[in-house]
Amino acid sequence: MVKITCVTDNAALEGCSLKTEHGVAFWIAAEKGNVLFDTGASAEALNANLRQLGLRIDDIDAMALSHAHYDHTGGIEAVLGRREGLAIYANADIFRPKYSKHDGSYDASGFALQAEAYISRADWHLQDGPTEIIEGLWTTGRITEREYAEGRSAGHFVREDGDFVADPYLDDMSLVLKTDAGLVVICGCCHAGILNTLAHVRSHFEGDMIAILGGIHLMPAEMPMIRTVISTLKEMAPNARYWLNHCTGESAQEAFADAFKEKAHHFKAGESIRF
Repeated sequence: MVKITCVTDNAALEGCSLKTEHGVAFWIAAEKGNVLFDTGASAEALNANLRQLGLRIDDIDAMALSHAHYDHTGGIEAVLGRREGLAIYANADIFRPKYSKHDGSYDASGFALQAEAYISRADWHLQDGPTEIIEGLWTTGRITEREYAEGRSAGHFVREDGDFVADPYLDDMSLVLKTDAGLVVICGCCHAGILNTLAHVRSHFEGDMIAILGGIHLMPAEMPMIRTVISTLKEMAPNARYWLNHCTGESAQEAFADAFKEKAHHFKAGESIRF
């Protein structure tokens, strides 16, 4: 059995005192080890929520990062401050600086420190291809084929030859959990696009997709695009259930609930799912 707990999200279960923030982190507990996927936006929230959930940083066997944006890497010091040398899995482009444009200025929006401050303190596994973290839990690797719309935000940039250009989101990846019943896809933000991500999973992994978790970056999307995503998902993953959060967006959450009924759920901080 594998238990996936949402540690950090924009929302938390009613009645609990978990900290909320624009960020996401998941604790994946399996027989072969514990993996932390993303770290939320702050070490403060990650530390506080782990304590309340009875989870210990000392028990993390590996970490994976979906991409470099601060809302997924901002809590990394909570882990590296205690666990230098920890194995961290990510795509090879993750240390490319990220920027967000606000009021005409380009502000750093990725890691808080320079790459060297992290590279020397962890055992980085930066492969572009799918990579097994622990038995049965894989990274998707880089999602290169992007036939469908990406999960874009207009203000996201990187630098090329001194100029600011639209972020190609080359570092974006998700995780794939292999279970006896099928594949579970665990997303961070899906900047590569949820449909591109699932098409990539179908081409690299065998099995039916039974669940899709996490943020799928439909927050900026207009309703026609959300409807297109839903209709395509019904064909691409007809048996899937959805536990969505973070950057999915309220409009998309409502549309998924309407389209998939009891198969769609808002996966808030403090909730766990077992496979």
